[in-house]
Amino acid sequence: MLDIKFVRENPDIVKQNIKNKFQNEKLPLVDEVIELDAKRREYIGETETLRAERNRISKEIGGLMAKGLREEAEAAKRRVGEFAERLSEVERLMQEADEKMTAILMRLPNIIDKSVPIGKDDSENVEVQRFGEPVVPDFEIPYHTDIMESFCGIDLDAAHRVAGNGFYYLMGDIARLHSSVISYARDFMIARGFTYCVPPFMIRGKVAAGVMSFSEMDAMMYKIEGEDLYLIGTSEHSMIGRFIDQIIPETTLPCTLTSYSPCFRKEKGAHGLEERGVYRIHQFEKQEMIVICRPEESMDWYNKMWRHSVDLFRSMDIPVRQLECCSGDLADLKVKSCDIEAWSPRQKKYFEVCSCSNLGDAQARRLKIRVKGADGKTYLPHTLNNTVAAPPRMLIALLENNLCADGSVKIPEVLRPYMGTDVIVPKK
Repeated sequence: MLDIKFVRENPDIVKQNIKNKFQNEKLPLVDEVIELDAKRREYIGETETLRAERNRISKEIGGLMAKGLREEAEAAKRRVGEFAERLSEVERLMQEADEKMTAILMRLPNIIDKSVPIGKDDSENVEVQRFGEPVVPDFEIPYHTDIMESFCGIDLDAAHRVAGNGFYYLMGDIARLHSSVISYARDFMIARGFTYCVPPFMIRGKVAAGVMSFSEMDAMMYKIEGEDLYLIGTSEHSMIGRFIDQIIPETTLPCTLTSYSPCFRKEKGAHGLEERGVYRIHQFEKQEMIVICRPEESMDWYNKMWRHSVDLFRSMDIPVRQLECCSGDLADLKVKSCDIEAWSPRQKKYFEVCSCSNLGDAQARRLKIRVKGADGKTYLPHTLNNTVAAPPRMLIALLENNLCADGSVKIPEVLRPYMGTDVIVPKK
């Protein structure tokens, strides 16, 4: 959410940012919110005048009564009543203006960083660099669910009967591999100085609206019927929500946290063949990293965070690339974002496995998270998040890149302490 003072003083910048994100339908909102802001400030001035006059006349009433000027005192009381009535009306109008302004400001996109490439959608994202050499073996790589089925490791039919499409049962070695990846990702981030957390898996509506845009909420979140609770789409939601309405001592920054949670997403819309199986699903588990820091440090942390993802995948010998998200592919709260994509030998292309985002002070402003500096003044921190590992999608990259011609799968060295073996062999 943008600061109204910034919008008031920089309307052209706000409008150009909307154009850069190809959301021209929102352009009229800028003038509308500026007009509401002007009315609100008029109301503030009027309330101050009314209170001053009411207080002045109220003080005179006692003196008039003491002098026996009863008629004048009664007239003064009527005037005080009139001031109180008008004050109540102006305060109501001011509250209405406040609510309308907030609703509009919640819809205006955050100001994107100057380094973000301009483009309409994810088809115009820009490859920045590659890490590791992509390899295509001289034997055919089966579809990922076929690999899993060869280990008796997945049951989609039963999941469909129990919960519908978009769910799965993982079993045996595949389930063990799934848990091993999560455990390794957790320990990987702890070794890099992050504090491990397990957060609530449900959040209130106020928190949901604070961490994402309304369009994201509609597309992603499952609401608990009859309660003010939503299932989280990622642990970032409840981890950032932990600091709602709090003043954080500056000495505790940066807050570097890594959290585990199940994630629940609607995943609206139709998807292609390669996004079936366990690629795009309604329920999965994830290890996340979250940073809350001083504004001047956020870009440094952004670069550290996506590097952590690269290092994690390269430690398992999985080739990856960094893809810079263009303006039209950025969610409204994001200042800058990039995807880390893993190599798929089967598809002979990369696919998304991590998403690193700098949200500036947008979440902090919505959730009223403040930092108290050494000078005693408060300011809004910046918040960032990034995927550490999100199996079972990550399993696709792991299985494809470690599959052998005989159908067995080599276990990367870093996962062997968790799996207790260096290879898993198909059951059928």
